[in-house]
Amino acid sequence: MKGSPREPRGPTGSTGVSVGARCQGQPEQNAEPRSGVGPVHSTVEALEGNEGVEGRDRPGGNPSEKAGVRTQGRLALPLKLWRVYEAAQRDKQARFTALLHHVDVVALERAFRRLKRSASPGIDGETVATYEQNLQANLYDLCERVHTGRYRALPVRRVFIPKSDGGQRPLGVPALEDKIVQGAMAEVLSAVYEVDFLGFSYGFRPGRNPHQALGALHTGVMTQCVCWVLDADIRKFFDSVDHEWLMRMITHRIADPRVLRLIRMWLEAGVLEGGEWQKAVEGTPQGAGISPLLANVFLHYALDLWVHQWRKRTARGRVIIVRYADDFVMGFQYADDARRMLADLKERMAKFKLTLHEEKTRLIEFGRLPALGHQRRGQRRLSTFAFLGFTHYCGWTRDGRFVLKRKTQSKRLTTKLKLLREQARVRMHAPVAEQHRWLCQVLRGHYTYYGLPSNFPALHAFHQQVGLLWFRSLRRRSQRRLTWEDYDALRRRFSLPTPRITHSREQRPV
Repeated sequence: MKGSPREPRGPTGSTGVSVGARCQGQPEQNAEPRSGVGPVHSTVEALEGNEGVEGRDRPGGNPSEKAGVRTQGRLALPLKLWRVYEAAQRDKQARFTALLHHVDVVALERAFRRLKRSASPGIDGETVATYEQNLQANLYDLCERVHTGRYRALPVRRVFIPKSDGGQRPLGVPALEDKIVQGAMAEVLSAVYEVDFLGFSYGFRPGRNPHQALGALHTGVMTQCVCWVLDADIRKFFDSVDHEWLMRMITHRIADPRVLRLIRMWLEAGVLEGGEWQKAVEGTPQGAGISPLLANVFLHYALDLWVHQWRKRTARGRVIIVRYADDFVMGFQYADDARRMLADLKERMAKFKLTLHEEKTRLIEFGRLPALGHQRRGQRRLSTFAFLGFTHYCGWTRDGRFVLKRKTQSKRLTTKLKLLREQARVRMHAPVAEQHRWLCQVLRGHYTYYGLPSNFPALHAFHQQVGLLWFRSLRRRSQRRLTWEDYDALRRRFSLPTPRITHSREQRPV
């Protein structure tokens, strides 16, 4: 796709997605479509081979065997949504004119079951526990309001959470029913857009996770002759998404006016902060269930398709890209390609009213050949870059071969230890067994994410720091100071999990 998204044309098709029953308690999964509403073809050109070298295979298997999986992140789709997925796959230029009937009581209940029971309530004060007391009646009423047009989105409650750089990130907390409807709608839209999204996009997609993005980046650097790396970050992306551009992009695939009305309603619901309502003129609130999908759709048209065409038509050498949400890394074989991409990328982002973060966007020399050159000339090591919580740097094996290594980002480690110290002070007078159980969960979760082969020293340092802060917390419990001998005896009884590598598959050194 070249240039910006264009306005879609009028209807041209005649076969498509059916309009089924709205709010039945147990809709028939295998029922045939009742009536046909033709998909309208858009002007977006089909992209051949949209799974690049950084990508992975499309989901396969028997959909009926996967219908029992509860979480959306496992590529499990109900049979009706598999029909939508297959229709989108058959015609990648089709626009779907009837999708809202998939948001029925069963879909709303699936979305409700995916909610965290401990989630904070929105401005309505409704919690998961109170809503569940009369769940079926509440869901049936919600479904009726959605399909009759009486459903209204409430403003999101804004809270702030600390960031790793010391700042604060605004987070929107929608009302409970808004979370339910958004979750069900995101499930429907995912069945359409998973066909379109490119292989190097990993953020907030079913069946994909950060470690797959890290693995794709590792494979690209090790195999694609990367000599320059562009580490890019979009400044306040979720707060800067232009609503009109987003709606134009969505209409390339979605032509159901009821679905478009719901999406615009969520975008314009506004924010409630300090008891005052603020109108939302741009951005998608982080924390809303529909926001990750809308962000992926926006970046799919604004960035992914453009980069894929740029590297085929403009680049002189190899170009790789891995994107996770608004954070992406690109690798280049030649310096002139990298510099030209950086200049063109700034223009492309400005076209969609976005800007690159000047401090977090860097073009550095990186890779096997530059590392060899620096080593032969006796120069300092190459610069490093951070991606998904890991600092990536050039390293060498014991027999002198190049390998891309990753270690825990220092800012992430410092922020995590600071948070643990605060929580340890709060739990200081809790029973030792309860403190031990909490610390074990913290360590196991840390090892699960950061357990890469080259990161064992950082894992060991985190384990030592957690043991030290536990010792200091126990010493403050009373005036009788805990000695190291007493602490050693306590640790023999309540031992903390030792560091372990949880992701052992690595690209072979070159």
